[in-house]
Amino acid sequence: MKTALLVIDVQMALAHEDAAGAVRSCPEAGDNIGRLLSRFRAHGDKIVHVHHHGLDPGDPFHADAPGAAVQPFAAPQGDEPVIIKNVSSAFAGTSLEADLRADSIERVVICGATANHCAESAARSASSLGFEMVYASDAVWAYDATGPDGVTHSAEQIHSVTLANLQGEFGEVCSTDTILNA
Repeated sequence: MKTALLVIDVQMALAHEDAAGAVRSCPEAGDNIGRLLSRFRAHGDKIVHVHHHGLDPGDPFHADAPGAAVQPFAAPQGDEPVIIKNVSSAFAGTSLEADLRADSIERVVICGATANHCAESAARSASSLGFEMVYASDAVWAYDATGPDGVTHSAEQIHSVTLANLQGEFGEVCSTDTILNA
């Protein structure tokens, strides 16, 4: 089965959040994304980078903002395509689905940021569109968040619930080691 690695929103806006002291889950996510990239590159498998560009000039992901730049460890190499999106799902309003189908891709491995936002949106969309979806549980991360009820949820809780929501319903949730050993 032809597989593509989708690297979602590994951009400087998130590195800036980390540097500002934001509490996040899965500190090993960057290393695991790097491991996935290395393996897919070594095997000549398809890699697609997805970058978010917010439309509001004040958005840290706006195309003209420093936060829109890719984090160096996840920078595209050679002819690896980059899809630019303006909403949470990598598939909405982009050529991603058509590009994957043109390359006869049947399975996607999803990594990147954040676990409960754009990476999850891509996972749900991929599944709904009929792709076999594999979510790299330790190559995504989440941040603490406070809900509308005033309850603060830890990054670890959000990460865990995201994995629970996706597992089985939308595809398989696997560790980077499991993916690399498959």
